[in-house]
Amino acid sequence: MLKDITLGQYFPLDSPIHKIDPRFKIIFTLCYIVLIFFADSLAGYLAVALFSLSIVALSKVKFSIVLKSIKPLAVIIVFTAVINIFFTAGDTVLFEWKFLKITQEGLLNAVNMALRLVFLVIGSSLLTYTTSPIMLTDGIERLLSPFSKIGLPSHELAMMMTIALRFIPTLLEETEKIIMAQKARGADFDSGNILRRAKALIPVLVPLFISSFRRADELATAMECRCYRGGEGRTSMRQLRIGRIDWVSLLVMIIFAIVIILIHITNFKIMGY
Repeated sequence: MLKDITLGQYFPLDSPIHKIDPRFKIIFTLCYIVLIFFADSLAGYLAVALFSLSIVALSKVKFSIVLKSIKPLAVIIVFTAVINIFFTAGDTVLFEWKFLKITQEGLLNAVNMALRLVFLVIGSSLLTYTTSPIMLTDGIERLLSPFSKIGLPSHELAMMMTIALRFIPTLLEETEKIIMAQKARGADFDSGNILRRAKALIPVLVPLFISSFRRADELATAMECRCYRGGEGRTSMRQLRIGRIDWVSLLVMIIFAIVIILIHITNFKIMGY
């Protein structure tokens, strides 16, 4: 299960998506997440799916890796869908038994939320798949730099966010090693009820916290040895420059946004709003 979590990993491939300026990719990801919630019809979701699959194909990241990013959140997606099915009020009742009631509106709402979560995970995962931690830090820092005039530590915030993303795969790998070591000593994590399984994880959490604190201390020591003093007076080895591929990607994103909004407006008119 832990091996299926791919958030924070970077795949160094030669693709058009990798060459896009990280500032553009961050903005595009935020716009993509917003546009997902404008999709509320079959045509809208088809447009989002076509756009998402095209981006995955252009990034040259294996589709199986993208599916792995969805698998760990399957329980949350299913749970959200079930909550919407049974607790969304509606006029068209499809099934009713005692206090349980399934309405057409609840079913549609559940499908909408499930699809939105799936596309949201795909879009946010592609950002880390196609952007190195250094470039991601530079992109976030440049986007937050205007706020530094009001005292916001843009560089420090960008560094913390990138380190947090970067250490997700490391902590997952460490957790996997601790679980395997505990199993070799006779620990059982698979049998019993939920409470017993939760108690069995205590021997895993303690060494994991100790390892995390040790890694954080080692990272802080390494940064101090390299005379790291924050963003003040810091220069970048690689300067971010906007190129032709960035403007082309901006045009594609604008077209995608126009299509989604037009489909949304058309659907509202058809429904009589």
